[in-house]
Amino acid sequence: MKPAAIDLEIIPGTTYRDTVRLMQPAYAYRPITAAAGAPLRLTVPGHGLDTAWAVWARGVVGMPDLNREPRRQAPHRATVIDPDTLEINDLSATGLAPSGGELVYLLPVDLTGAGVVMTFARGSVVVLTLTLGDGLTEVGPGSIERALTPAQSALLRTGDTYVMDVQFVNGDVIRYYQGRAL
Repeated sequence: MKPAAIDLEIIPGTTYRDTVRLMQPAYAYRPITAAAGAPLRLTVPGHGLDTAWAVWARGVVGMPDLNREPRRQAPHRATVIDPDTLEINDLSATGLAPSGGELVYLLPVDLTGAGVVMTFARGSVVVLTLTLGDGLTEVGPGSIERALTPAQSALLRTGDTYVMDVQFVNGDVIRYYQGRAL
């Protein structure tokens, strides 16, 4: 698996915080049984998501703005309302009668017992390491919040590189993200 190459705009001496989603490579498909309201609420029985997540919808009739193709178009950001309902805040079904279709998404990576490490380096010299409980926090299935304090961000310089690796209980280590500090 090739890691996502994403540069981070970190201003030295300030707090930096973001959340990344770690996803499995296989898609999940669930039928959309209802779509209505403003913001748009989708009924997707047993969707299995626990936190805000990237989703695509295909084959929905009566609401073309909802339909997006995985691998070709950007996903929608869906917020979990309950085990059967998701909300897409930037869409409205007011005056429309959407029906049918399926929800498509990548399942979260199971981080149970895993170690997550994010390392910043200047050339071959490590300048900062974040771990779960120390700069990295699991905020939901497959979701990691990365937080640098002002003192930590002050250690970084433009051009420093970073990697974010996950070591699973079976010993596998997968690099999910890499990039530069800008």
